[in-house]
Amino acid sequence: MPTGKGIAKRMERLDASGIRRVFDLAASLADPISLAIGQPDFDVPEPAKAEAIAAIRRGDNKYTVTQGTAELRAAVAAACAEEFGWEDQRPFLITCGVSGALMLAFLVLVDPGDEVILLDPYFVMYEHLTNLTGGVVVTVDTYPSFDPEPAKIESAITERTRMLVINSPCNPSGRVYSADELKAIAEVAARHELLVVSDEIYDLFCYDQPFASIASFYDNTLLMRGFSKSYAMTGWRMGWCTGPAEIIEKMTMLQQYSFVCAPSMAQAAGVVALKCDMSAQREAYRRKRDMVYEALREPFGLIKPGGAFYAFVPAPEGVTATQFVERAIANNVLIIPGKVFSRRDTHFRVSYATSDEKLARGLEILVRLAR
Repeated sequence: MPTGKGIAKRMERLDASGIRRVFDLAASLADPISLAIGQPDFDVPEPAKAEAIAAIRRGDNKYTVTQGTAELRAAVAAACAEEFGWEDQRPFLITCGVSGALMLAFLVLVDPGDEVILLDPYFVMYEHLTNLTGGVVVTVDTYPSFDPEPAKIESAITERTRMLVINSPCNPSGRVYSADELKAIAEVAARHELLVVSDEIYDLFCYDQPFASIASFYDNTLLMRGFSKSYAMTGWRMGWCTGPAEIIEKMTMLQQYSFVCAPSMAQAAGVVALKCDMSAQREAYRRKRDMVYEALREPFGLIKPGGAFYAFVPAPEGVTATQFVERAIANNVLIIPGKVFSRRDTHFRVSYATSDEKLARGLEILVRLAR
């Protein structure tokens, strides 16, 4: 079919997800062991399901106000007041997932030529949103231990730097930043009056230390959290953000002309979800994390991940991560090459959001391939 003048040039800045290529390679496999997808294997809490169903039945199926229902924004504000001690009237925006919040933020904040600092390895969307908006990705290498070194971050800042994006617990590495590490990053950001975008989608999944947010120490933070990972509401498209009022105002305006609002029945369920105890799910993932670490630390030299539900594993000596991933897929195990998330091709990502039985089988095959 004719396409007029063709595809917009901005799309030339994007390429197909490397994750999609893994699934293309696996298309011929009958029953692959998937350690690839970042999606909880538990279900939405029953009270949240019940509230969504009730909302649909009582007719809560129309648009909400763009910024989200007053009930959900109040519930999020109350949770933040308890966690951070905030007493002021901060603006909150309910978004279509943290992905939606990121899209709005990048479109609102990044002009062509602006630099966005990412800590390598990083969630794949950050790079592509920077490219889409005409920005320039500036990476700070955190290998091999994935430590966020303040001196390296500061050396990457220039007069064109627009923002720093951090993600803790991190996808893909599982690294959790301590309060002291975040305070050090905040000090660097404050010296340069730099906006920090903090993606905290995995905040409930910390296994060895309490979760800490840079928003506790630094007001110039655009804080983003969601319901997809914590409450398994991936298909419900629910997130929220708060931060400097001017930014939230512009993001809200842009949401009005794009997503319009988050799904109404999901917003009703979100109020209930925030009250659900997810400690059993967190403990289940702690145990799965331990399974992965015990299996892979010796043959691969895995550094113990502290949160989320990922391990970022060094490829065996003598092969690239991509080569090892292709070998694993040929042996029926789906994993993701690290270059999807990084400038390097030295690691691969394992997601342990699967059943214990599948995880054990997959780990056994990976260890056999390494040896």
